[in-house]
Amino acid sequence: MLMSMPKTGAIQVTDITDISELERIPLAEREVPSSTYDMLFRGVSASPDAPALSFFLRAKEFKSPFTWSYRQLFSDITRTANALRRLGIGRKDVVAFVLPNLPETHFVIWGGEAAGIAFAINPLLEAEQISELLTAGKAKWLVTLEPTPGSDIWEKVAKAAATVPGLAGVLTVSVGPYIRGAAGLAFRALSKFRRLRIAGTTLPVRSLRAELARENGEKLNFEAPKASDISSYFCTGGTTGMPKIAKRTHFSEVFDTWSTRLFVGEALSGANAIFCGLPLFHVNGQLVTGLAPWSNGLHVIMGTPQGYRGDGVIRSFWEIVEHYRIYAFSGVPTVYSALLQVPVAGRNISSIGYGFCGAAPMPVELFRNFEKATGIKILEAYGLTEGACVSSVNPPTGERRIGSIGLRIPYQKMAVVRLDDAGRFAGFAEKEEVGVLAINGPNVFAGYVSAEHNEGIWLEIDGERWLNTGDLARQDAEGYFWLTGRKKELIIRSGHNIDPQVIEQAAYDHPAVQLAAAIGRPDAHAGEVPVLYVQIKADHALSETDILTHVIARIPERAAHPKAITILSTMPVTPVGKIFKPALSLLEIEIVIRKEANDCGVTLTNLLVVQDSRRGLLAKVTAEGKAEVLREKLGQYAFQADFF
Repeated sequence: MLMSMPKTGAIQVTDITDISELERIPLAEREVPSSTYDMLFRGVSASPDAPALSFFLRAKEFKSPFTWSYRQLFSDITRTANALRRLGIGRKDVVAFVLPNLPETHFVIWGGEAAGIAFAINPLLEAEQISELLTAGKAKWLVTLEPTPGSDIWEKVAKAAATVPGLAGVLTVSVGPYIRGAAGLAFRALSKFRRLRIAGTTLPVRSLRAELARENGEKLNFEAPKASDISSYFCTGGTTGMPKIAKRTHFSEVFDTWSTRLFVGEALSGANAIFCGLPLFHVNGQLVTGLAPWSNGLHVIMGTPQGYRGDGVIRSFWEIVEHYRIYAFSGVPTVYSALLQVPVAGRNISSIGYGFCGAAPMPVELFRNFEKATGIKILEAYGLTEGACVSSVNPPTGERRIGSIGLRIPYQKMAVVRLDDAGRFAGFAEKEEVGVLAINGPNVFAGYVSAEHNEGIWLEIDGERWLNTGDLARQDAEGYFWLTGRKKELIIRSGHNIDPQVIEQAAYDHPAVQLAAAIGRPDAHAGEVPVLYVQIKADHALSETDILTHVIARIPERAAHPKAITILSTMPVTPVGKIFKPALSLLEIEIVIRKEANDCGVTLTNLLVVQDSRRGLLAKVTAEGKAEVLREKLGQYAFQADFF
């Protein structure tokens, strides 16, 4: 039942009736901040001298971090906003950043949103991709890492910036201030006297810290943003091809953060510590381990510029938890899988109340084994960039249904719907009926930067505009949602739709399997046939035949039996830890082409398979011999092939 709380207080939602009861108070009567800057200010006002952010450059230095109080953090964010406005970033101008996880990254995110539009770009992208995104987003200023040993960010960004029309300049961030001792002195001295240039341009390159030193940190020198103003750009989709750029408003981010806090209650409240290990170019890193805790008095522990990928972070994680008395952290299934391999070894981790998990469904056995080994409660959630971050979550004090993405957050509508052949709304699905997941609420984004990307994403339902998430789901009688797959990931074999999760779950049932990914292999006759990729746990031995036998015994549907098993030493993952299936799909196309070439007696002199931004999966082929025969053969497949 709903606990009695004031309009502005946090509650503990236990079931769907609590959410309905809570919504009896109109959202307009709730005291929701109007902008991310306003939301951060309220957090500062509540506890100005409390620790807000602690950062350590290397895992081995976690006991001696650099720490900001709430007052100091907000002052640096304000300085950043004022500096960006002085440099020409107006309300509709874009400041892009290509940065690892550093305190300055947060300054740029929230200061950038206060002054204009903050555009997050993955630092692992190549120069050409960075250039395309900067151009598409019409970036006016760019913030990036200065030349740093062990990082190629500057080299890539400098190359990219030289090709971007309308770019006014580049601001650099240094790790020098976080290096102690003689090495830090030398690094800072080199940074001070180095004159950086973007080859072939007259673009100014300036130090962010130097610009901040000139600014007032007490208040904004300009009018604060409004709720309807665009706050941020985020890339969605994979890392190959041209990602879509999502536009989000201040209120979409504020509302989503506020509603999530309202839902999870104690998991994001009080003077607790929360660990930030996911990248800050991702919505989860920014909101769940940034805006949400800072709007409510928590202490954010940011571990290394690479987060969970930092050398020694996973290995030292339980020590870090013990030292800071961390109460919550957010990760993806691959993070939990890696942590499960690290013994707690007598460390006192009793401070941890919750671990948030999203981005991809967590295998049931991983969920159970992790909770059993650590005693940590996992809160599986669901969200997408286009919905700000969180759309549903399992209730901390209610029933956590393993495998479910939980209940919808308050004041956001969420439903499973039927679509007609043209992709239009054809009715709401019945309970337990699989359909397309759709959301409607203040957290839904303002659309993509490119108009062509907005085609087909909106559904008209009872006069309201809903977002078609593209995910397949069902809802049970108690209001819990369950993902059943992603429409675009379905393996379609001779018209038979195969859910890859059926195959993956069968693989995860084997104790030696750490990661599993089922995809479709192009087939000239069936369109696609299922294949399975697996990564085996350390110190385990398993053959493809063993896995195939195990999986087939657990999949009653013959059409879903994988045609091939491939064991990988390392599964490809995205920067936030999700298994990156597009990379496997490209590999499968290459396998098919090489087999067809061999059968035709054709010698391939060059083969490159890419995800083209307009044409989709594309093979670029150079061949000797019966090239026309091979061309004809490949014409039977869904992917396209260009011969050179």
